[in-house]
Amino acid sequence: MNFSDSERIQSFLKQSKLAPTKTIEDADLVIINTCGVRQTAEDRVFGQVHNLRKNNPEVLIAITGCLAHRQDVKRKMKDKVDVFLPINDIQNIFKKIFTKNQSTSDEKTKKQEHYLKLKPEYKKRSSIFVPIMTGCNNYCSYCVVPYARGKEWSRPVDDIIEEIGKANQEGCDKVLLLGQNVNSYKFKNYSFPLLLDLLAELYPTVMFSFLTSHPKDFSDELIEVIASRKNVSRKIHLPIQSGSNKILGAMNRHYTQKHYLEIIKKIKDRVSDVEISTDVIVGFPGETLKAFDETKKVFKEVGFCEAFINKYSPRPGTAAERLGDPIPWNEKKRREKILRKLL
Repeated sequence: MNFSDSERIQSFLKQSKLAPTKTIEDADLVIINTCGVRQTAEDRVFGQVHNLRKNNPEVLIAITGCLAHRQDVKRKMKDKVDVFLPINDIQNIFKKIFTKNQSTSDEKTKKQEHYLKLKPEYKKRSSIFVPIMTGCNNYCSYCVVPYARGKEWSRPVDDIIEEIGKANQEGCDKVLLLGQNVNSYKFKNYSFPLLLDLLAELYPTVMFSFLTSHPKDFSDELIEVIASRKNVSRKIHLPIQSGSNKILGAMNRHYTQKHYLEIIKKIKDRVSDVEISTDVIVGFPGETLKAFDETKKVFKEVGFCEAFINKYSPRPGTAAERLGDPIPWNEKKRREKILRKLL
């Protein structure tokens, strides 16, 4: 999602008569589109900002993305960053830089709509990212996305059709539909399965895929669309996060291991050539060896083609932060290695 947002930022900057520099050292303005999902990503931002300011005291630095909303980050970098602004407020960057106005608009939905209307500067014209919704209503206990992105907001169907149609005319034959919970999409009478079915029908030469799905919204209707449309990818990303019902409850994930495995069985029954990838967190507070064994069980049963295995790190402002971080880093690494071997 951040990559797609950056394509829109680049387009906006070009419309504003700015040109990219060959190296970051030559830039007058640097916009860092941040991720705060893991501590390692956050640390890279601090290091980048420090080096930029050290090497070029006159450069203008703007922070957008996840970290732009964090008060602790603002305090830590207040003397090094010129402006913090949400991604949906990107069109006001110049006003905020030159007035030092850090306030944000109350018209969040209107600004989100406007920002997603920006025509992106695609990195590749044959294969593009198309955000169809943004934000999250789930409040998983470990996750900063609802605080950074706000509540779920779905783009109008006509806007999505227009963006894909123009890209298709320019030679695009692969589209990745994006959303923090892409299958939670809902605009008027359109659910995600209905939207995906419509797009697959309108653009039969385009191969569609989507990220990221939430198991609680992975419906039978969606499985039928995937099974019936040859131009919908057979590679499905469906995060499990943990195989333990106890840990899933602590994560506020709203499904059980049994529910997840039932979805996988339905998918495999209807889509014989499917490949399933996943996300998982190891070392979440309270993950005993017995709980970790439940995650190993899911890996063995599903046979994932790919897995993004993340070692838990507490995120400021989330509910899970109150649980501390009791599992040692070396133990998290050990569990990660076990899952990678199973993979």
